[in-house]
Amino acid sequence: MSGKKVILSGVQPSGKLTLGNYIGAINNWVSLQDEYDCYYFIADLHAITVPQEAAKLRRNSLEAIAQYIASGLDPEKNTIFIQSHVSAHVELAWILNSITYMGELNRMTQFKDKSKKSEANLNSALFTYPTLMAADILLYQADFVPVGDDQKQHLELARNLAQRFNNRYSETFKIPEPYISKVGARIMSLQEPTKKMSKSDENENAYIGMVDDPDSIFRKVKRAVTDSIGVVRYSDEQPGIKNLIDIYSKLSKKTVQEIETMYEGKGYGEFKNDLAEVIIESLRPVREKYNDLLKNKDYLENIYAQGANKAEAVARKTLRKVYKKVGFIPRKFI
Repeated sequence: MSGKKVILSGVQPSGKLTLGNYIGAINNWVSLQDEYDCYYFIADLHAITVPQEAAKLRRNSLEAIAQYIASGLDPEKNTIFIQSHVSAHVELAWILNSITYMGELNRMTQFKDKSKKSEANLNSALFTYPTLMAADILLYQADFVPVGDDQKQHLELARNLAQRFNNRYSETFKIPEPYISKVGARIMSLQEPTKKMSKSDENENAYIGMVDDPDSIFRKVKRAVTDSIGVVRYSDEQPGIKNLIDIYSKLSKKTVQEIETMYEGKGYGEFKNDLAEVIIESLRPVREKYNDLLKNKDYLENIYAQGANKAEAVARKTLRKVYKKVGFIPRKFI
């Protein structure tokens, strides 16, 4: 590891990354790659807490890596890997399970929400995956973890487990802090602007994929929910328009006030047409590079293989310390 602070983040390969992922996270990560030691992984182990089609999961994982790189993450500056390729994640998760209390996991709001939606699939992995998430973070001695509101509770559990282990066995883990981006925005659903834009939304008109084609982007923006007020104004009373202005502002680098002035006295139709063009042109280089990368699977395989090798070396170093402290006899190779 270098002397730089460590940032770690993972994304589930459950579909195409969204415009919300791009604006709120990935686009900002590019500016971090010279300042921090960055680890970005495809969380395929987390993905199987809900049923997955094997071929689709493999394809989604490869596509997620391609989207990372297409967005500007340099594999020479960032460690990009697949979670299941580093077995230390599940090994540390088992150790952390032994110091995680049932009550802590019971209080996780995401578990409560997901269990209501999928009572038929109420498996133990869905219950314990916050412990695996803690292992993901603690293995790499992460200083910072970019988290949205829906993951703050999980990061707090990781912090608690790190402190609990350190108190019980001596100083071992760094206590991670949330990384709050200086730029970026919380991008909301195009159909329900009080909810965050999500790639797992059942309504495909609710989100724009980072690599959507221009026709799809144009169609989704035109169908975006607005209101009957008819004024392009950044107001809490108009959550749909407010969200669209956020998107316009972040991609065009224009201020909210400039956008309001540009569309004073104009209707939503013209505003939406222009916004669709801004999104299409902003994502065009990402989409083009992504399509090129998918034609070169050998290159992508080399990236995630090298990433796993680097991640494995760091993760094993932490795991060896953990195993020694809990009393496991070191393995001898003969």
